[in-house]
Amino acid sequence: MALPFLPGNSFSDPTKTRFHVAQSLSYKNGYALPFRPQFGVGGNTLPLSQLNEADLDELSNTRPTLTYGNSSKPAPVEFVPAHVAFDKKVLQFDAYFKQTVHESPNEHYRIRDVKFYYYLEDDSISVVEPAISNSGIPQGKLIKRQRLPKNDLGDCWHWKDLNLGIDVTFYGKVFHIYNCDQWTAEFMESEGIELSSAGQRAPDPYMETRHTHKPNYTTPSEYDKLKQFLELDRNVLRFYCVWDDRDNMFGEMRPYEIHYYLADDTVQIREIHEANDGRDPFPVLLCRQKLPKDKVNMPSTFPSSVLEVSDHEVKEWLSPKDFTIGKAVNIMGRRFLIHDCDDYTKAYYKSKFGVQEFQSVQVSLPSPKPTEPELQPYNGFGSLEDSKQSCLTLIPQPPKKDVIKMLENDGKILRFAARMESTRPEDKNRKFIISYRLADEMITVFEPPQRNAGILGGKFLERTKVAKPGSSTDNPDFYTPGDFAIGATIHVFKHKFIITDADEYVFKYMEARADQFPPETIESLKQKRNGKTV
Repeated sequence: MALPFLPGNSFSDPTKTRFHVAQSLSYKNGYALPFRPQFGVGGNTLPLSQLNEADLDELSNTRPTLTYGNSSKPAPVEFVPAHVAFDKKVLQFDAYFKQTVHESPNEHYRIRDVKFYYYLEDDSISVVEPAISNSGIPQGKLIKRQRLPKNDLGDCWHWKDLNLGIDVTFYGKVFHIYNCDQWTAEFMESEGIELSSAGQRAPDPYMETRHTHKPNYTTPSEYDKLKQFLELDRNVLRFYCVWDDRDNMFGEMRPYEIHYYLADDTVQIREIHEANDGRDPFPVLLCRQKLPKDKVNMPSTFPSSVLEVSDHEVKEWLSPKDFTIGKAVNIMGRRFLIHDCDDYTKAYYKSKFGVQEFQSVQVSLPSPKPTEPELQPYNGFGSLEDSKQSCLTLIPQPPKKDVIKMLENDGKILRFAARMESTRPEDKNRKFIISYRLADEMITVFEPPQRNAGILGGKFLERTKVAKPGSSTDNPDFYTPGDFAIGATIHVFKHKFIITDADEYVFKYMEARADQFPPETIESLKQKRNGKTV
């Protein structure tokens, strides 16, 4: 039993020698690890729990979470942003506003219809006026999509503030909402807002006066130019004709088209051009105008100094009844023979004049003979193909090449050994290599250098096409691989070469295509290969 802690009653315990604070932090593998000490000051054992059994029972009754732990919480509701939840969801309202009209005796104001579009994703509003053709008023988007201010306090219009039969003010302009679409009504009802009954658009006094026709007591005339224009606009009769002017000097027969415009009884004549006909590209022979039927027979009162005639001088103008298939019509002193017309013209004559048969006239127009360009004789400068191109076009184009042949024979060269045949003794021992390029059929002659020959070797002939002796200059006959037989003589620009040998590739190439080369050439190569003299 411990003594009371009074003056004179304090005794030290000799068994206690450890009075330091126990360590509560240690390091392991470089990491600080806290732990709870088991011994206190003086080496006394510390209790594991600072609460007794009574305290633990009381806590289990009052705070069960301390004993049994926290209960599991429900998962939070997934957050959906407004731009995703209300994407492409728009409220549409029908409205109108009154626009005052100044300085007009017929109307004081006009009614203009608009549509409100309320975008739920960002509470923005746009006001659009449907465009009406020929209204004379700039229409379209009146207010761009934006959040519209409601008052001076900084509040903006919200969909909860909108309803049918109310007036809203946007930037000082008053709009009256009278209707909405079905989706807008269902959305407002789902949000607990009861919409008023739909109203009607206010009538426009000026438009109502335009729809009421006043009685007309004047009898319309049978001939009305406005009625003719409205009913027959863009209706054109098309006749195919020819003008035969072969009786005059340098005259010829040329095709034309006559267009008769039913809207105003005017006539137009157009010339039919063909490709490379050599004529100026002017399509219109006679511009659109009214033509008198007899321009020569004019009254004596018509002044001779006036070139334009009017209805007072002309007794009769050309009309559709003057154009008949198989007959000629005189226009400006020229006789045009009508030989056919289009389907619309035939249908018009059937309904208007009762014509049932349309017998077209066969007209034989002289077909121009195609002129072939005359090639000038080859002058020897450049290649023959380049000279032909300078004769065919004004700006010479590069000659066309056989691309397929070049791709198939790319890199294929036939090589032959040859010696020069000459009367000079120094040329008898000269040896040459003739290379034949299969891609472009050109020949190259090369002389290998020989020691103590006294002649520099090298390229004897650049690659070019070599013509056979005796062939014409304009249509030359060039050497082919079939002409390079062993022992054959090749004439290269007044130089004679005798073929003495060929490489292994030449024999294999010709033997694989025996049907394309003369058998004498293949036989000479075979004998040379077997060591026989040719």
